[in-house]
Amino acid sequence: MKRTFSLPRLPHRRSRGVPILLLLLSVVVLAGCSSPSGDTVDTDAEVDALRSILKEQQAAWNRGDLESFMQGYAQTDTLRFASGGSVRNGWQTTLENYQQGYPDRAAMGKLTFSDLDVDVMSPTWAMIFGRWELEREQDMPGGLFTLIFHRTDPSGPWRIVHDHTSSGS
Repeated sequence: MKRTFSLPRLPHRRSRGVPILLLLLSVVVLAGCSSPSGDTVDTDAEVDALRSILKEQQAAWNRGDLESFMQGYAQTDTLRFASGGSVRNGWQTTLENYQQGYPDRAAMGKLTFSDLDVDVMSPTWAMIFGRWELEREQDMPGGLFTLIFHRTDPSGPWRIVHDHTSSGS
């Protein structure tokens, strides 16, 4: 004897809730695409401002001025710097680490940033990916970096809040 099994048929009815739900979801998604403050981002101006920070840092480094170099970073305890398999937190800790790792001009060498890819993600968040290289008498170390910039006010200064720097060819 052959047994068959069939699922019960549910009555087909059109729900008015589905189009309304889709409309509400569309409004929420579109609202999320605009900036929270309603400001528009002048991307070219922001890219120039962000590149300027790196130019200032490069110049400060090449003068042997680590304190000025550090002005590109947020002076907070939540600054996060990852490099060489470790993570350090805080502006002061990052400065002290630079001072220990680069105690004199010979160790600092001449810094060059290149291949910068700047992404302004919102009026208050941006990211820069690039390459760094030190030209020193005995060697030329270099590598990659990713910097996350933040500013608390859309018209305020950009500051690095996360730095991930790697070394290698």
